[in-house]
Amino acid sequence: MKIKLDENLPESLLAPLGAFGHAVDTVRQEGLTGQADSDVWQAAQRAGRFFITQDLDFSDFRKSAPGTHAGLLLRRLRLPGRLALSKRVLHAFRTEDAAAWAHCFVLVTDRKIRVHRPA
Repeated sequence: MKIKLDENLPESLLAPLGAFGHAVDTVRQEGLTGQADSDVWQAAQRAGRFFITQDLDFSDFRKSAPGTHAGLLLRRLRLPGRLALSKRVLHAFRTEDAAAWAHCFVLVTDRKIRVHRPA
């Protein structure tokens, strides 16, 4: 899977996600740090990349309905420190079939992973 990490995620995720066989890049690598969310989103979509973020601006189903994009994983943790964020994302990729998340809206919380699939 092709993945783009938002700027609010630790770049320490690059190597482990790559080790799972994913092609991973970041908003920073693409020179989009500080850009509007819509610009970052469009760049991810043009590249066909599954976008991972913790930015609540991406939580609106009207803007990111399953099937209308390459895929989106939104992480919502009670205590979103860098280590907790990394551990939870890697756990999700280790225990779930991430390849089946294409075009889905995936919500990862402290205890659950909810996959909203296209209709």
